[in-house]
Amino acid sequence: MAVSVFDLFKIGIGPSSSHTVGPMRAAKMFAQSLEREALLPQTVRVCAQMYGSLGLTGRGHGTDKGVLLGLLGYDPDTVPIERVQDELDLIALDQKIKLLGQYAVDFNLKIDMVMHRRQALAEHPNGMKFTAFDAVGAVLSEKKYLSVGGGFVVSVGMDETPVLTAFEEVKHPFRSAKELLEICAQEQISIAQLMLKNELTWRTEAEIKTQLLKIWAVMQSCVARGCGIDNPDATGFLAGGLNLKRRAAPLYQQLTQHAERSLADPLTVMDWVSLYAIATNEENAAGGRVVTAPTNGAAGIVPAVLHYYTRFVANASDQGVIDFLLTAGAIGILYKLNASISGAEVGCQGEVGVACSMAAGGLAAALGGSNAQIENAAEIGMEHNLGLTCDPVGGLVQIPCIERNAMGAIKAVNATRMALRGDGTHHVSLDMVIKTMRETGADMKNKYKETSKGGLAVNIVEC
Repeated sequence: MAVSVFDLFKIGIGPSSSHTVGPMRAAKMFAQSLEREALLPQTVRVCAQMYGSLGLTGRGHGTDKGVLLGLLGYDPDTVPIERVQDELDLIALDQKIKLLGQYAVDFNLKIDMVMHRRQALAEHPNGMKFTAFDAVGAVLSEKKYLSVGGGFVVSVGMDETPVLTAFEEVKHPFRSAKELLEICAQEQISIAQLMLKNELTWRTEAEIKTQLLKIWAVMQSCVARGCGIDNPDATGFLAGGLNLKRRAAPLYQQLTQHAERSLADPLTVMDWVSLYAIATNEENAAGGRVVTAPTNGAAGIVPAVLHYYTRFVANASDQGVIDFLLTAGAIGILYKLNASISGAEVGCQGEVGVACSMAAGGLAAALGGSNAQIENAAEIGMEHNLGLTCDPVGGLVQIPCIERNAMGAIKAVNATRMALRGDGTHHVSLDMVIKTMRETGADMKNKYKETSKGGLAVNIVEC
């Protein structure tokens, strides 16, 4: 459960928050549990089993890579990306893995990394089971984990009381947009100011602002790398078998070499917004360092809209960036509390739709919109993504994911502009649209929820 803006914006690696980052965190949690229970010295073999969507699309989403890195003891935000492939190659060659970088145990990729394509755990579409064995093959420990979207991981049977208690500890807890707006009106503060007060539960104001600007810096670095700046790998084709040519770097060259064209065509601004999103998601698809916002599959939307704010809005400032992220975080928390941000649970409306809603509300805040206008922008951002399916071709976060982020960013900018043209009064509330999103996701057939068994994932192959 999200209680902090930093739960929504996490630094990690691509290509997927639920399928790469989540399994990575779960695998490390399992290895740490063996250490905590003094079972590491007795462990001679471990086995990892992926279920549901993880089993169906795990190879394309880098689930196996995430699990191995987690067992090695790496964290998504600090793993040295340049060494990842060497680490994976060594495991494949030796058929052993060093748990937490210390204890070498047997690990045969063909036997011990199991992708169950026809089985799912009852608790969630993204389920995992890890098992440790001793020298005679007896089970030392077995644990189940769920990757519930955005890199969030929960243990099956975990006591949620500490999390719920932490949520109630903040100065202004809220569970709905209506309650959020009422508290802001009562306190006569903005949504960003309310979020700042809540974040003070865990960090000083200086630490909060420093960390938010660090997140923004990582977003900027990701866009720059995707555009080919000091990154020769930004050209050519994305790995995975689709032979998808990277477009961000050539597009960046076109836009910079013919910058004067923007004087004749004001819509060139939208080309830049699309570029920022595409650059981010190509880096994500390539396994680069990204910010989960709120997921990796939708990681390009918030950075693209933030780049729009800093590059094309007069008087943009660091404080505007901070207000943007705090406000977007509040909106993301509402979706996390009341619906889902998992494509495997509610379809891509829970990823690109939520990111669009967060970015629209964040931009409205940065541009000085009222709380009512911010809520309106966030509502518009989701309303026109309702029913969006998650049907990645080949189980890869490439088609339609990369272009979809560009479209989501454009929608977010447009939603903000529409909301700021009004006074905040509207018929459909954010709470209503979140409830509708949750119900739509429940009604959606499973083949459209990150299984690669329906939609584009099937039709492109058939054609």
